[in-house]
Amino acid sequence: MNQDTHTGRLSTLAAAFVVARRDFVAILWSRSFIFFLLGPLFPLLVGGLAGGIGQQVKQSVDRPLLGVAMAPADVDAMIGAQQRLAERVGPSMPQLVIVKKLEPGEQFDPVAAMKSNQANLAAIVTGTPQQPVLTGPKERIADWQGRVALITAYAAGAEPKVYPEVGLNSIATSRADQTQSRVVTAQIGQTVLFLLTMLLAGMVLSNLVEEKGNKIIEVLAAAIPMDAVFLGKLFAMLAVSWVGITVWGLAGSAVWLGAGNSLSNFPAPAVGWPLFFAFGVAYFSMGYLLLGSIFLAIGSLATTVREVQTLSMPVTMLQLLNFFFASYAMAKPGSVVETAAMIVPFSSPFMMLAKAAQDDTLWIHGATLAWQALCVAVLVRGGAALFKKRVMKSGPAGTGRRGLFRRKAAA
Repeated sequence: MNQDTHTGRLSTLAAAFVVARRDFVAILWSRSFIFFLLGPLFPLLVGGLAGGIGQQVKQSVDRPLLGVAMAPADVDAMIGAQQRLAERVGPSMPQLVIVKKLEPGEQFDPVAAMKSNQANLAAIVTGTPQQPVLTGPKERIADWQGRVALITAYAAGAEPKVYPEVGLNSIATSRADQTQSRVVTAQIGQTVLFLLTMLLAGMVLSNLVEEKGNKIIEVLAAAIPMDAVFLGKLFAMLAVSWVGITVWGLAGSAVWLGAGNSLSNFPAPAVGWPLFFAFGVAYFSMGYLLLGSIFLAIGSLATTVREVQTLSMPVTMLQLLNFFFASYAMAKPGSVVETAAMIVPFSSPFMMLAKAAQDDTLWIHGATLAWQALCVAVLVRGGAALFKKRVMKSGPAGTGRRGLFRRKAAA
């Protein structure tokens, strides 16, 4: 009777499912998982506050002002004209600031006022509404000449009684505009995919190093194939990552939609939003599994957290280069560079998500996903073999711990 058929060991896939379920449940019900979910909210909150404050500061500090130094009646007429025009033209009209209301016969030097003014004045208009003089840097006064002429004309009493209604004759988006907008969608998709992958893939390393220190990994390896251990851990961490992404996505979407935004405000990808999100799920999964398999192999070589950080840094930098490579290849459709970015497994997810935004061809996504899955299988097998060789000391009889046990058993 063949002894191997009655060993009672699970198959690789069944064992991988057991490991994945064990890790997934253990992580999901741990207290640290709550902090994992809350972790990205703090930098987003800080970034949002910093961006809002920075925008307010920029608007208050950098917004150039146009000073007015004329007779009191002329100053009032200029201010009133600017306010009426700003209602129709918008923020492109310069904001007027009263520098001085001049008494009859009073002399005023605009150059000296520009050098000594405390406000953020970009230019000063003097004279009268009928004969204005604009003083300021050459570039600024050339840019404002037409708008100041409009304000002074209104101030002089040339305001029309009736504003004509302007008819609108819209046209469909041009091919060039559509191509450019899809490039924006492709870049956003690549960036989000890269950030999520790098943010979440490190969990595989920490989990493996922790179980190595507790000798749990050796117990698992003694009971089930090492390939199943690696595969189970990868898919457990992938499932945990998807739980986190789902929570973040629902919370972010609620805030985003609550602010009055919608997908119609953004350029639609070539394959449409539903397929684009589906491909995003698929390519994140493949990118995560590819990078996670490398991190698992690194975890087999490291014994401490410091070693993990040292060994994972080159991989992180190489993944950043792959991201840049895919971003560069996106601008070279139909070239050898694009084909290479699609074939290289670590740049392929980024490249293919960008391609989904720019090209509506679907069959190529099936081919690349199959290729990426094959690469994941090869890397998992390689990582498992490396772990058995470096940690479990598996090898020919007479070498390593297992060879020693065999010799004792034979004795």
